[in-house]
Amino acid sequence: MSEAPILSNVADKDWWRGAVIYQIYPRSYQDSNGDGVGDLCGIVERLPHIASMGVDAIWISPFFTSPMRDFGYDVSDYCDVDPMFGSLADFDAVVETAHSHGIRVMIDLVLSHTSDQHPWFKESRSSRDNDKSDWYVWSEPAPDGTPPNNWLSIFGGSGWQWDARREQYYMHNFLVSQPDLNFHNPDVQNALLDVAKFWLNRGVDGFRLDTINFYMHDEQLRDNPPLPKEERNADTAPAVNPYNHQRHLYDKNHPDNVKFLERLRAVMEPFGAAAVGEVGDSQRGLEILGEYTSGDNRMQMCYAFEFLAPERPSATRIVEVLNNLDAAAPEGWACWAFSNHDVVRHITRWDLSPSGIRAYTTLLATLRGSICIYQGEELGLPEAEIAFEDLQDPYGIEFWPEFKGRDGCRTPMVWDSTHQNGAFSDAKPWLPVPSEHYHLAVEAEETDPAALLHHYRRALRFRQDHPMLKRGTHSSLGTAGDVIHFMRSLDGEHMFVAINLSDTPSDLDLPAGDWELIGQELGGAHASADGKLHLGPWQPYFAIKRD
Repeated sequence: MSEAPILSNVADKDWWRGAVIYQIYPRSYQDSNGDGVGDLCGIVERLPHIASMGVDAIWISPFFTSPMRDFGYDVSDYCDVDPMFGSLADFDAVVETAHSHGIRVMIDLVLSHTSDQHPWFKESRSSRDNDKSDWYVWSEPAPDGTPPNNWLSIFGGSGWQWDARREQYYMHNFLVSQPDLNFHNPDVQNALLDVAKFWLNRGVDGFRLDTINFYMHDEQLRDNPPLPKEERNADTAPAVNPYNHQRHLYDKNHPDNVKFLERLRAVMEPFGAAAVGEVGDSQRGLEILGEYTSGDNRMQMCYAFEFLAPERPSATRIVEVLNNLDAAAPEGWACWAFSNHDVVRHITRWDLSPSGIRAYTTLLATLRGSICIYQGEELGLPEAEIAFEDLQDPYGIEFWPEFKGRDGCRTPMVWDSTHQNGAFSDAKPWLPVPSEHYHLAVEAEETDPAALLHHYRRALRFRQDHPMLKRGTHSSLGTAGDVIHFMRSLDGEHMFVAINLSDTPSDLDLPAGDWELIGQELGGAHASADGKLHLGPWQPYFAIKRD
């Protein structure tokens, strides 16, 4: 039996650079105790599948104690596991098992807000003069009794809720039951840094930081200005949400937020831990990404919403995003994702054919930055259609039917098509397993050499085998019609990448030089004798040379 890998974050503090991170939504991964909800022991059971993908780390969405109004993103105890998911001992087993497979563990820290059931908030709302009275964002009403300003909630309506106990409003960027913490209070910052230390001491290797740019608000509570209609988009919130009608200058993106991030980085540094921040901003996402990841004393990486957008990114759009990132964040580091637990799965969102799915997977594996894979995308799971009576997501219930919420991307993983509920659970799952997912179960794809699962493995292995794809620079970004092409370089080694992102054949001039053809396992094209590259629909090309 081979020895377990040795993972030393302190010895390799750059382990995160170019890493492949597999996101687990624990409610929907594997139920181990027959209650219809996934749990931590279920993750332990399925870690061999994740290891077979060749990923570097897992990111586990929240499993903390919570009333589950927003399915764990409303925390009532940061330092314990909700009984629904198991126990702290079960979490320790996840860390130990993952590490034995050479996989690091990142957990989802929700620091911008808590549940209204958190003891901190219960004390804060009890009076205006208790020890935690200033731990949340409270305000007097306007003279006419209305909220103090025009800030809106992402989940709809005002971003303020009246509290009869204090006769004041409290701020909530999300659900009414998710009051925002006051990061201008140093005691709040210290308490949250203690939370990070608790999990670092428990063996986690890093954090995914939910809504990282929402931590701080404008203390003067100034109104947000309106956003012209032509500048609105639906990257951060669905088009039907009035949240898109404002330029969010004052309810988030506070310049002092970086000071807290620097404090958090100082806590993480002795452990060699890394963080990836979620930047939710439709206007300044890449700029904020650069601000939060520049230098070596802030966050290691962030992701914005450019490739989580509704429209399929064309070759031209991808080059535009990458060039904009280079301009806005020359020292920054992105973490790219096409799908996650908050958006329609990209296979459905972009209406991709099987060949198109493979092409975009190959592209993701060759981009500069780190990358996230969302559970089930390796199987090609489409977005599920959930009947209104089966909806769980309060976001979807609020905006139905124009926006159907996030349940469609959160349905249970399918492991075996011959078992009830795809072998996710012996009980009725918390969300139904779509019938169209059964034939895409892991067991079925394992035995089909042409299945998408094997392409994901090959693409990720290709990335792991070529260090310039993980940690190298990129240059010569360009397009030729629907073909994107660029160079990746590291330590005198260069890779030329070209990928046809359409179902139409295309020709491309090859760069000069003595290039060695690689990547045939990914369906790569051969160069022709005329010095032209003839790419079939959705076909890639890879070649490598050394100085």
